[in-house]
Amino acid sequence: CTSRTSLSPSQFLRRQQVLQLYRKILRAIREVPAEQDRRYLKDWAREEFRRNKDATEEDAIRMMITQGNMQLQELQRTLKLAKS
Repeated sequence: CTSRTSLSPSQFLRRQQVLQLYRKILRAIREVPAEQDRRYLKDWAREEFRRNKDATEEDAIRMMITQGNMQLQELQRTLKLAKS
């Protein structure tokens, strides 16, 4: 178990990216009109991030961030369509 103080600069930046992505996803989920869907998506997001929190492989983490961003964009697109 590594302490937070022993993060390398690139790990620190990666961690910031992950936290930023998580916050953006949660913010987007708040826009979902149906309470049940919101709860489902929030649980899904929390579980995805929790399941991968111990990942250390740089390439894998980069790939997960990319996938997360694509899923966020998809959610935002869907919300925009629902509003129009």
